[in-house]
Amino acid sequence: MEDQLLCCEVDSIRRAYQDVNLLNDRVLHTMLKAEENYLPSPNYFKCVQKEIVPKMRKIVATWMLEVCEEQKCEEEVFPLAMNYLDRFLSVEATRKTRLQLLGATCMFLASKMKETVPLTAEKLCIYTDNSVLPGELLQMELLVLNKLKWDLASVTPHDFIEHFLSKLKIYPSTKQILRKHAQTFVALCATDVNFIASPPSMVAAGSVAAAVQGLYLKSQDASLSSQNLTNFLSQVIRSDPVWKRFVTYLMFAVQLVLTQSQFCACRTACGHVRSR
Repeated sequence: MEDQLLCCEVDSIRRAYQDVNLLNDRVLHTMLKAEENYLPSPNYFKCVQKEIVPKMRKIVATWMLEVCEEQKCEEEVFPLAMNYLDRFLSVEATRKTRLQLLGATCMFLASKMKETVPLTAEKLCIYTDNSVLPGELLQMELLVLNKLKWDLASVTPHDFIEHFLSKLKIYPSTKQILRKHAQTFVALCATDVNFIASPPSMVAAGSVAAAVQGLYLKSQDASLSSQNLTNFLSQVIRSDPVWKRFVTYLMFAVQLVLTQSQFCACRTACGHVRSR
């Protein structure tokens, strides 16, 4: 039998059926208002941090993404962990020698928030080559919780993706592939310092638009063309022309981030693909 590509990704988590009431406009508007409360400071590298620079954030973010990928964490874990990290760095000066400890702690917290079987402190310490001890991670956990005022229910781009997909006229099978592409774009944006201050709704809109363009769905439906889709997503989020231009910028910026990253080589739209 000839080799063929198989989608071997299996969702082993038991999930409840999706509640359509959670996709109505009232919920969307509530999230749009709430997301502003969880935005980190865009200037923390200049105003707060003395040792940490954007390049260091990129390195630790890439490491965190690799850990989440290897541990097959939920898609929401990594962007949520990066939100915790950026919010913490916005208010607390941190030594560069403790940045990996902070990253591990943020993954620890995000995993607790989003997974039924969260990552353990011991496992995360192994990924630091045991440069971090479990006791140190637990102490750092309390510090992060204190600085974030125990408010861990951050709004992330993943919260908006399903709302946008539910409003697009696409087939269910196409929607699943589009969702995976958009989630990949969101993860890439979380590693890029240029998206720190971007509202999650904007990142989600740009990611969905970039995914549609990447899958060439615009050729199947005129409503999915670049201009029409940008106009539509801008109306869903805000009717302000400024936000419309911002969505357009993000759509192309997300595509640029993807082309400059090797991350796309190890991820596909349908998950882990292996040959039989």
